[in-house]
Amino acid sequence: MTKKLVAEFVGTFTLVLFGCGAAVLAGFGIVGQLGIAFAFGLAIVAMAYGIGPVSGCHVNPAVSFGAWVAGRMRLNEMLGYWAAQCVGAIVGAGVLYLIASGAPAYSIDAGLGQNGYGTGSPGEYSLLAGAVFEVVATFLFLVTILGVTQKGAPSQFAGLAIGLTLVVIHIVGIQVTGVSVNPARSLGPAVWVLGEALSQLWLFIVAPLVGAGLAGWAFRAKLLASDEAS
Repeated sequence: MTKKLVAEFVGTFTLVLFGCGAAVLAGFGIVGQLGIAFAFGLAIVAMAYGIGPVSGCHVNPAVSFGAWVAGRMRLNEMLGYWAAQCVGAIVGAGVLYLIASGAPAYSIDAGLGQNGYGTGSPGEYSLLAGAVFEVVATFLFLVTILGVTQKGAPSQFAGLAIGLTLVVIHIVGIQVTGVSVNPARSLGPAVWVLGEALSQLWLFIVAPLVGAGLAGWAFRAKLLASDEAS
């Protein structure tokens, strides 16, 4: 279990540092929205093959929750994963803050790639729009994850499929909420930025868990599970 928790810490740390780092250090003026989307997706691909054999590379409380609802992990294991993921995200955002602060023009007011709605949304999308996007996007993300990791699926391509799905989600949703689909990824920057990022954090905990729970239920109820996995 210790190896799994360390792996989840490292994986979530990497996702936040590279994904949010692309937004903060390179941003829209250098790599653009597409570059930021690929940074998140490629970080997942790298970690899927790097730590996947150890912990399954959840690096996301919503993924762990979906796996638990689907009957693929125990409750105490899920709670341990949540703790490791949240700490990894906070430390990752802290390291990013330290690096970004090395530029004289940077201020924490510029953010750390946090998520938001309304005035906190890159495109100023409403709370309702943000909630619908996060629930639906997380549901589809978990359908991919639970689908490509079920018995009978071509597991050697699982990391690539999951990472590319995250890229697509970011291409579509960065302007809506900055894209969470991951409560830990949202928690990390919010802890350092505080203010609006912290007050709006609840949405990026609740909505991804709802979407993940629906996907987990669909697999547990055998609505989306393959015949081989039944």
